[in-house]
Amino acid sequence: MDCVITLSSAAPLDPGLAARVVETVRAVRADRLGDTAMDVHAPGEAPAVRAQVAPLLADHAVDSIVQPAATRAKRLLMSDMDSTLIGQECIDELAAVTGKKAEVAAITERAMAGELDFADALRARVAVLAGIPEAAVAELLERVITPNPGAADLIARCRAAGVRTVLVSGGFTLFAQPVAERLGMDAAFANTLEVESGMLTGRVTEPILGADAKRERLEAECTAFGFSLTETVALGDGANDVRMIEAAGLGVAYRAKPALARAAHATLDHAPLSAVADAMGLPPLAAREVAA
Repeated sequence: MDCVITLSSAAPLDPGLAARVVETVRAVRADRLGDTAMDVHAPGEAPAVRAQVAPLLADHAVDSIVQPAATRAKRLLMSDMDSTLIGQECIDELAAVTGKKAEVAAITERAMAGELDFADALRARVAVLAGIPEAAVAELLERVITPNPGAADLIARCRAAGVRTVLVSGGFTLFAQPVAERLGMDAAFANTLEVESGMLTGRVTEPILGADAKRERLEAECTAFGFSLTETVALGDGANDVRMIEAAGLGVAYRAKPALARAAHATLDHAPLSAVADAMGLPPLAAREVAA
């Protein structure tokens, strides 16, 4: 089975490095995708080709996504939100309103590393939010919450190609729905914070959307729209994304914790999220076609 290796970087690719990859994998074809990315087509199974490429990139700020060429085309992209599509952890930013960001962020870090039960850790962090005005969310969305590099381009290219895009988050609908709308995504699923008289109660509606629910949502989308799992891409950064990443046809870990990086088919440690669109074989768009 032939593979396609998508090399991606935040800076122009080193021609010498690209040439070494082409030679090592005995490529049958190599296509430049602008200055910062390249497709390399090579014979062999994906795991073996990944093992060939990894040592070549170890000392370079270049990522690789290796996948079977026959299943490169995708019909569904499902992505985590916090620290994946956006550069922040929304619960940490909410805790900052009460001056307890450091306390909550420490729990978030351990939960995303897989050191704590996700649901228990979420309940503990949400309790800190009691008494925060719901209006604080809108202010954070306007001032603080920003897409990660390449997120808008990735979603716009998916949309132009007819790929369904779904945000699925262990965070909160108060953030997930506006973020999905801002990026132009098709749907968003997340946890619901309880609100009474315009104030957060410090409670989250059960059941909590965690790792199992993320995988179940991926499977439900496939059932509802007639996709196979091989036609899906999943993106995430933390331990609660592992089951979704493992189930997807292509699971990509973005700036990820080790627990997820080990489970993913590929990791993006350097390149922007638009590298995923390159790996999917989606053509670039004009700047005006990409959401702000």
